Amino acid sequence: MSTFNELGLIPEILEAITTLGFETPTPVQQQSIPMLLAGKTDLLALASTGTGKTAAFGLPLLQQIDPSNKKTQALILCPTRELCLQIVNDFKKFSANLHGVKTVAVYGGSSVRDQIRALKSGTQIIVATPGRFMDMLERGAANVENIDVVVLDEADEMLNMGFQEDIETILKQTNDTRSTWLFSATMPNEIRKIANKYMHHPQEIKIASSTATNTNITHEYYIAKSKEKYQTLKRLADFNPDIFAIVFARTKAETQELAEWMSRDGYNADALHGDLSQAQREKVMNKFRKKQLQLLIATDVAARGIDVNDISHIIHYSLPDENEVYVHRSGRTARAGKTGISMAIIQPKEQGKIRQI
Repeated sequence: MSTFNELGLIPEILEAITTLGFETPTPVQQQSIPMLLAGKTDLLALASTGTGKTAAFGLPLLQQIDPSNKKTQALILCPTRELCLQIVNDFKKFSANLHGVKTVAVYGGSSVRDQIRALKSGTQIIVATPGRFMDMLERGAANVENIDVVVLDEADEMLNMGFQEDIETILKQTNDTRSTWLFSATMPNEIRKIANKYMHHPQEIKIASSTATNTNITHEYYIAKSKEKYQTLKRLADFNPDIFAIVFARTKAETQELAEWMSRDGYNADALHGDLSQAQREKVMNKFRKKQLQLLIATDVAARGIDVNDISHIIHYSLPDENEVYVHRSGRTARAGKTGISMAIIQPKEQGKIRQI
C-alpha cells in the first residue's frame, strides 16, 4: 500500500489529511489503519513517537465515531499534558470535515470546572492523562461504561510515571466488548501483563528500530569528564550559532540547573520539566515554537508530545538508560525529509554504551 487512498479511509478524512500535506503512509499507518478499519479488534503496537502513530490510531478511530451520538465513544490515555493537547489538536485537523465530532482534553494543571463543563456538554472522544481522568470519574463527570475504544498511547511512559494502578482501574470500569489499542515505544513485562489481562487475542505489529531510525540524522558524540560536561555543552552551542535544539537531561533538577546556568552565561535557554505549572510550561513552549528560544532543556517525560518543526540538533546531555529512548529522542530532528544532528556528551566510562547505540 503506497497511498492513503488504498487504506479504506472515507473521503471526508482523505480530504482533510490531503490538505495537511499527508502523501505516503508511514509503516505503522500502513499496518494499523486497514486492520483497525476491518472490524472490532485489539491491537498491540510497538512504535515510537515520530513514526506517525497518532494518525495510525486517530484516523480509523474518527471514522468509527457516530457524530449523531453525543455520548463518549472513545477514550485516549496518554502520559503528559503536552501530548494530550497535541493529540486533540491533530484530531481537530483530521476531523475538519466530520461535522458534529467533538474531542475534549482532560489533564492536570488546568481548570477542573472548565473541563467538567466541556465533558457535560457532550463529547465523543476524550483525550486524558490518567490521574486527571480518574479525578473526573470520581466526580461523576465522565463515564466509560459504554465506550467502544480505549487507546493507550505511550503506554510504557505512563507506567514509568506510576500510572499503572490508575490505568487498570479505568480499564476495569469499561465494558468487556470494547476494543483496546495499545501503542508503546518499548514493550516491558508490565505492558505484556496489562495486554494479557485486559486485551482479547490482540493483533501485534512492530515497527523495527531500523525503520524508525531516520537516515537523515548525523550522530556525533563528545567525550568529557563529569565536571567538563557543561563546558562541552557551551562549546557545542558556540560552534553552532544558529542552533535550534532540545537538550535532554536526566532529572528535573538537572534540567532546571542547566537552564539557569546557560541563561546566566548569555545563552538563549529555558527548561521544561514536570514541576512547572501549566502556565509556565505553555509560556516556554510558545517561545520555543516561535523560535524565540534556541535551547529547550527538557526531561524525557516533559518532552513527550512536543511537535515542533525544524529542530536542528538534539543534544543528549545525559544518555538514556534504554537504546530505544535514544532513537526516540533523536527522531525529533530531521523531520519531513530535512537533515539534523544528534549529539551525545558522554563520560569516558560510557563509551561501551555509545557503541551499543
